[in-house]
Amino acid sequence: MRKVLIVLMVSWVVAAAAFAQADTTIYAVGKIVSAVTKEPVTAKITYQSLPYGSKVGLLQGSTFSFPLYDNEKYELTVEASGFARARYMIDPAEANADRKVVRDIELTIPQSAMGHAETVHTVGKVMRLDNLIFEVGKSKIDPTSYSELDEVVQMMRNNPKMVIQLEGHTDVRGDPRKNMELSQQRVTAVRDYLIKKGVHKGKVRTKAFGGTQPISRENTEEAHKLNRRVEVRILEN
Repeated sequence: MRKVLIVLMVSWVVAAAAFAQADTTIYAVGKIVSAVTKEPVTAKITYQSLPYGSKVGLLQGSTFSFPLYDNEKYELTVEASGFARARYMIDPAEANADRKVVRDIELTIPQSAMGHAETVHTVGKVMRLDNLIFEVGKSKIDPTSYSELDEVVQMMRNNPKMVIQLEGHTDVRGDPRKNMELSQQRVTAVRDYLIKKGVHKGKVRTKAFGGTQPISRENTEEAHKLNRRVEVRILEN
């Protein structure tokens, strides 16, 4: 009986030690989503310990979980079709009370495509037309703006299912009612230009905001210039 008790005690000590060891393991966990739509993205996830890469792993999916052994930092690389590659460093020192380093990753489209938003993952994306110039206080488009508008035309040709919304903004000065009218006139002028270039009228919607959504409320010419803008919002693609 005594031998049985000793064996049981030894077995319990070994099991407890193994549990204690497992209980201290830190895990890196997270999910991968589109930065634009916030929807899950299936990606290839690779990780390796730093600095020598003696421990490596490969995962596939929209979530990940892997142990951080020996209190080492890890490099995490996430790759998905249509998105820019993302790299992160995972530091076990950042673990929470549950011994988890939580790193949710938002993937963006490649920088080369940012200006055109030509992938199916860009619904909801808003692009500012930085080179769109109007005559002061009017809706007449300056000819120097045509090249940027032609890029929008090309974007829509490359994406036949795309529907956009042109959103007009003015600065906060002046009569709010007139500002609203001016912003509507300007997005209408841009819409007319796109249609003239062959974009179907049903693919272009407009919305005027006047000065109700300023980027900056500073009373400087730089801030006023920043607030005067036309933006393109991708509604469908």
